[in-house]
Formats: sequence, structure tokens, C-alpha cells
Amino acid sequence: MFKTVLKPIQPILLHLFFWALVWFCYMYFFSYGSEDDTPAIWFSLSIMPITITTTYVISYWLIPEFFFKKKQKLFALYIAYTVVCSLFLILIVTFVNFIFLSNFNVVRMPLLTRNFVFVMVLVYIVVGAVCFVKVLQYNYKTNQRNKVLENELLEGKLLLKQKELYYLKQQIHPHFLFNTLNTVYGFALKQSEETPDLILKLSELLDYILHQIEKPSVPLSEEVKYIESYLDLEHIRFRDRLKVSFSKEITNDVQVPPMLFMAFVENAFKHGGVVNGFLEVVIEMNANKERLEFSCKNTLSTTNESIENHGLGLQNTRKRLDVLFPNAYTLQVDRDNGWYQISLEINSTEHEQV
Repeated sequence: MFKTVLKPIQPILLHLFFWALVWFCYMYFFSYGSEDDTPAIWFSLSIMPITITTTYVISYWLIPEFFFKKKQKLFALYIAYTVVCSLFLILIVTFVNFIFLSNFNVVRMPLLTRNFVFVMVLVYIVVGAVCFVKVLQYNYKTNQRNKVLENELLEGKLLLKQKELYYLKQQIHPHFLFNTLNTVYGFALKQSEETPDLILKLSELLDYILHQIEKPSVPLSEEVKYIESYLDLEHIRFRDRLKVSFSKEITNDVQVPPMLFMAFVENAFKHGGVVNGFLEVVIEMNANKERLEFSCKNTLSTTNESIENHGLGLQNTRKRLDVLFPNAYTLQVDRDNGWYQISLEINSTEHEQV
């Protein structure tokens, strides 16, 4: 209860304490070398209104309204007016005290009260100290406000990043299912004996998707198993018309986003062409502490060499890479001698987690 009552008047009490301290300082200086403290007391009291007024005008009006708002010319002009007025008032106060306190006998006045320059300097030391503290407070509050805004901006960017990744992941589901169910549908129409095996492989892949796709990252070894399961599925589909090579050298089982490489592998089968009776797909993967390298290439027939690889899965993968690894990856697409190749390199030293 006491703290609640004290809190609103706390700034007022602080200001009163400060000005009482200033008055005692004035008393100390102006009574120097004088046996009678009465003239110093009255002189200090007469100087206090000028000091307080000048301080508040500069620190609570001129600095916030002109200096902080970059109105430098107006600030300099009003500062000049304030200094001239305060000096004029100090001169009047000094003269009035000379009349009433010393009765025109300057020797009766304390030594330092006779020095107009000393009085002026003492007043503006107080004014300058308060203004300096005011500027420091403003800079501190500005820095704190900027930090809050930066944190809010970072939180907003993180939220947008998470939402973007979520929607990109959600688009992977129908894309993968559409391609794979078409394969199952074709086998079912032919009443193939391999249809049950195909459905079993599909269920294994869907199990991986349902349990891993919502995770931010999975071990690279899990992704490799998923790719191998998908290749088994395609082996059933193409039978003897498929040649697949999947070489891998993994010295560091890094964490990767789930289904990061799947769009490249799928497109190799979707847009690949049968040459000399075979569709050839070559997949290479190397992973260590410094980088992760992945490449996937497939043969192109003369009928599909002009087809641009702009599938939804590949577009989503590019967007995921932009979000997850900004300035930390390279993705190249090459066509050469009947081969279509996609090469991805992720520099793990420039990113906290691959």
C-alpha cells in the first residue's frame, strides 16, 4: 500500500532532493571565506529559481522538442535566447543582493558572490549536468525501444518463416501422393501381382511422412533410408527398364529438413527419359562437418530435352532452401550430352545446422 502511494510522487521527491543538494552546494561555495553565512544563504536562494527555470527549459523543452527532433537551427537560436535571459537575470539578482544584503558595501558580501563569471559558471555547471543526464536517459530509452522493436521484428520474421515452411511442407503431401498413387493406379489396372508390394512400399513411405514431416529436422541417415525406399518403389514400377546408382559417403550424420532431397529424386523419374531401353538415374551424396553435397542426374530422351523442370516439388524445395539456408547453399541445374543434373551444396560452416 505504501509503495503504491509513494510511486506517483517518487519523481517529485527525487527532484526536491536534487535541488536541495544543489542549494547546499551553492551555500558551500558562496559562504567560502565569510564569517557570516546569512548573505550566502539569501544569495543561494535567489539564484535557485534562475537555475531551476533554466534547467527545466533546456532539458525538458528545448532538448526534446528541437535537439532530439533534429531541428538544430531552432535549438541553437532558443539556447542563445535562454542563455542571454538567464545571464541578465543573474546580473539583476547579483545587483539586487548587493543593494539589500550589503547596503551598497561590497566588502560585506561573500567573496565569490562578487564574481559574476563564477556565479554564471556555477549555474551552468548544474544546468549542463542535468541536460547531460537527460540526453543519456533518452539514448538509453531509445536503445531499449530499438531492442524491443528488433526483437519483435525477429519474432515476426521467425513466425513468418515457420508458417512458410509449414505451408511448403503441407504442399509436399499432395505432390508426393499424386505421383505415387498414379503409379499404384497403373499397376492396379494391369492387375499386376506386384501391386501389393507397391502398396506396402507406399505405406512405409507414408509412415515416414506422417511421423517426420512435422519435425524441423531429421538425421541424414533417415533421409537416406527414405530415398532408398522410394527407389525400391520405382524399381517395382520400371522393372528391368531402370538403372539406379545411389552412392553415399557420410562421415557426419547431420540434421537435415525432412524430404529435402525428395523433389530432386522424384523429378529424375518424372522428367527422365528412357535411352536405349533404360532410364538411368545416378544419385550421389557426401556429408561431413564442413558441407553436404547432393547430386541427382537422369537421362533425357530427345523428346523431353526441351522440357523445363518447373514442378511444384522443385519450386517448394527452392523456397525451403532460401528460408532455411540463406546465403549458405548453391543449387545448379545442368544439361549435357543427354543428361539432366541437379547439384546441391550446403555449407554447414556458414549455418548452425544443416
